[in-house]
Amino acid sequence: MSIFPKISLRPEVENYLKEGFMNKEIVTALGKQEAERKFETLLKHLSHPPSFTTVRVNTHLASVQHVKNLLLDELQKQFNGLSVPILQHPDLQDVLLIPVIGPRKNIKRQQCEAIVGAQCGNAVLRGAHVYAPGIVSASKFMKAGDVISVYSDIKGKCKKGAKEFDGTKVFLGNGISELSRKEIFSGLPELKGMGIRMTEPVYLSPSFDSVLPRYLFLQNLPSALVSHVLNPQPGEKILDLCAAPGGKTTHIAALMHDQGEVIALDKIFNKVEKIKQNALLLGLNSIRAFCFDGTKAVKLDMVEDTEGEPPFLPESFDRILLDAPCSGMGQRPNMACTWSLKEVASYQPLQRKLFTALYLLGIPHW
Repeated sequence: MSIFPKISLRPEVENYLKEGFMNKEIVTALGKQEAERKFETLLKHLSHPPSFTTVRVNTHLASVQHVKNLLLDELQKQFNGLSVPILQHPDLQDVLLIPVIGPRKNIKRQQCEAIVGAQCGNAVLRGAHVYAPGIVSASKFMKAGDVISVYSDIKGKCKKGAKEFDGTKVFLGNGISELSRKEIFSGLPELKGMGIRMTEPVYLSPSFDSVLPRYLFLQNLPSALVSHVLNPQPGEKILDLCAAPGGKTTHIAALMHDQGEVIALDKIFNKVEKIKQNALLLGLNSIRAFCFDGTKAVKLDMVEDTEGEPPFLPESFDRILLDAPCSGMGQRPNMACTWSLKEVASYQPLQRKLFTALYLLGIPHW
């Protein structure tokens, strides 16, 4: 039996998703009972991390084999000598796969507890340590150096600074506290450093915090796949329409051997700065990032190009990649989503506007 519950959704959202999943074709092919079972299984799988952690090698700066050797050394340190294989994806040669070990069910739970928010809990399941802002509650006498059992408050019911919590919580594993309860909830400006160093996580997955940052980009497998499907060629002009934080943008530039031009758009300034930082870190000079609304990226009444800045004339690009904004509910692990049905459905009009802009700016490459 799973140690994690299925993803926690508002009832109206779960019913909406279920109606979409159990369409006529699926029910006819499987039967209603089997279709319902598969839907429930899907919701349970969403609360678990993927079977592999995937990282993309920055082939612009180093070979895959060189980076693989460096990563093997790093994992030996993180896992205290435990041998964990690193696999090269059979089709995506710049993608490495590290098996995730778990769920481990023989971890002894400690009397001293810390409660973290749902998003922090998701990160812990992917190999992260707990940083101070993510801690919602801690046991009354928790001191720095104590062994702590860490739980995720998946329904957001725990009050900040509580000394105990008896609501719905999911066990994430044990760690060593870097701070005392008094330091965490002192009322001083919010701490940003590490709060708990995870030593016995339920899912054993490597931490990539500051690990080979110029050579590796932590990226889910579907995100790494799409740039290969786009198949960018050196010398082309390519647009990433909703680019932040720049994972696909930098991948496109690397696949082009940094020859050509990659235009990255995002309408949030801080996210655009992140794209620029990632391009600089990875040594890619072909990327130009702009703070601009992708739905307004095409200008039909322009006489001439505005010196390579948005908005652009129709058919300005050889290839365009659009990863349109969405609810992100399919990200794994995801133990809780508090969004209303209105919020979940709000992305459809925006996605249609972005697809219209994509069509006008260049011939889509599917």
